[in-house]
Amino acid sequence: MSYNGSANAGCLVSTDVCNGSCTKREVSVTSTAISMTVGIVSNTLALFILIKAYHRFRFKSKAAFLLLASGLVLTDFLGHLINGSLALYVYASQKAWETFDPHKSLCDFFGVCMAFFGLTPLLLGSLMAVERCIGVTRPLFHTTALGSHHVKSLLGLTWLLGLLVALLPILFQRSYQVQRSRSWCFFRLQGPRDWVDVLLSIMFSVLGLLALLLSLVCNTMTFLALLRSRVQLDRDYNRHCRNTSHHSEMVCQLLAIMLVSCVCWGPILITGIVFSIQDHGEDQASYTHMLLVVRMATWNQILDPWVYILLRKAVLRRLFLVALRLCSSHFKCKLQWQGSTLESSTIEARSSVISKPDLICLDGPFLPDTLIQSAHLP
Repeated sequence: MSYNGSANAGCLVSTDVCNGSCTKREVSVTSTAISMTVGIVSNTLALFILIKAYHRFRFKSKAAFLLLASGLVLTDFLGHLINGSLALYVYASQKAWETFDPHKSLCDFFGVCMAFFGLTPLLLGSLMAVERCIGVTRPLFHTTALGSHHVKSLLGLTWLLGLLVALLPILFQRSYQVQRSRSWCFFRLQGPRDWVDVLLSIMFSVLGLLALLLSLVCNTMTFLALLRSRVQLDRDYNRHCRNTSHHSEMVCQLLAIMLVSCVCWGPILITGIVFSIQDHGEDQASYTHMLLVVRMATWNQILDPWVYILLRKAVLRRLFLVALRLCSSHFKCKLQWQGSTLESSTIEARSSVISKPDLICLDGPFLPDTLIQSAHLP
C-alpha cells in the first residue's frame, strides 16, 4: 500500500516523474506482449514440426525422444500463454494487487504457474538426456523398456512432480509473495520468513540445479559413446552411419537445450538460494539483479523451440550446402584469378623467349640440325 502511495505522490509532485513511470510501464507491457507473442508462435511452429516427425518415426527409437520433446514444447507453449496473460492482466490493473486480489488467490495461482512452468522444462530436459543416454549406450534395454506407453507415463509423472513442487507452498499454507516489481509472484525471498519458506525456495532451486547437472552428465556420456562408435569399424557401414546420424542430431539438440537452460535458468536458481539464505532487504541492487535474472529465465521458453526448428538434419544440410556453395564460388573465383595470372605470366615468358636472339656456337660439337644450318653459312 505504501508503494502505491509513494508512487502516486511522486506523480502529483512532478509531472516528469509520472511521465517517466508511465513510459516504463508502457515499455514493460509492450515487451511482455512481444515476448508472449513470439513465444507462442515459436512453440506452435516447433510443435508442428515435432508432431510431423513423430508420425514419421513412430516405429523407430527416435519416437521416444520426439514424444518427450513435444511435451517440453507444449509445456513452454502453455507457460507463455498462461503466464503472459496473467502478466498482461496485472499491468492492465495498474499492479494494484490490493484492489483486484484482496484474498491473494490470483497471486497464489500466478506463483504456482511460475514455479510449474519454470521447473517442469528443466525436469523434462533431464529426462530427455537420460532417454538418449540409454538409447545410445543400452539400445536393447531402450527398445524393450522405453516404449511409447512408458514414455507417456514418464511424461505424466514429470508433470505431476513439477505440479507437486509448485503446490507445496499452498499445501503448507505459505502463500506466494508479490515481488518488488509488483508484476509477478514467486516464493518468499524477502521480508519476514520462517524455515518453511526458506526450505521451499531452496527445494525449488536445488531440484532445478540437479536437473541441469543430470542433463550435463548424461549428455557427456552420450557424446563420448557416439564418439567411440564413430572411430570403430562396423561391418554394416551404411546402417551404422544412418543410426549415428540420427543420434548425432538428437544429441546436438540436447546439448543446445542444456546450454540454453544453464544460461537462462542457472542465474535465477542460484539467486534463489542466495536470497533464501541471506536477506538482502529492499536495496536497489538486489531488485535490479532479480529483475535481470527473471527476464533471462523467460528467454528459455522462447529459445527452446528454435532448437528443434533450426537444429534439424534437413536445415543443417541446407545451411551446409549454402556455405559450401559460397566457399566454392569464392575458391573458384580465386582459382580463376590465379589461373589467369599464371596464363598471362606464361604468355609473357614465351614472348620473351621468342624475342630473345639465339646464340649459335660455331666451334662444335654440333647437333645434326646445327650441322646442316652451319653448312649453309658463308
